[in-house]
Amino acid sequence: MSKESIQLSTATFGSGCFWCTEAIFDRLKGVSNVLSGYSGGTTPNPTYEAVCTGKTGHAEVCQITFNPSEVSFDDLLKVFWKTHDPTTLNRQGADTGTQYRSVIFYHNEDQRQKAEYYKNELIKSNAFDSPIVTEIVPFEKFYPAEEYHHHYYEKNPYQGYCNFVIAPKIEKFESAFKEKLAGKP
Repeated sequence: MSKESIQLSTATFGSGCFWCTEAIFDRLKGVSNVLSGYSGGTTPNPTYEAVCTGKTGHAEVCQITFNPSEVSFDDLLKVFWKTHDPTTLNRQGADTGTQYRSVIFYHNEDQRQKAEYYKNELIKSNAFDSPIVTEIVPFEKFYPAEEYHHHYYEKNPYQGYCNFVIAPKIEKFESAFKEKLAGKP
């Protein structure tokens, strides 16, 4: 199959700080790009500072470009559910505010159905001690974050937040999904 004939797909997830989400999905086989940004709000062209006020309605998200012949949307969902806490409302760890909410922005009906299916299966199986608060909503618009946010962990691996928050999440991900690692960063 030539590169020109590969049909890439897009997923958009919010699972807390986009630095963490980006660092995880960037390591997944079949993912060609992960871009940090903002979705789900009403303010056009939001800035990081505006989103951090909690007044724009946007969540910190990652837009993931992937090759479905190498990694399925189901696989992306499994990573999404396993690498953050979908039971904390507007919060992940010490990061609080609506911008850190757990959310899946679906791009088509198939993604919506799969996201709802996995959420319902997790609820039925009592996978979590608390109710799942993850929103599943239609994708409307994505605004890329400022350049300094892109590949933040790769550029700043020794920064405090990276060392104490992101690195342990990456270790957990790599341990749980060994067979799905891309062998990049």
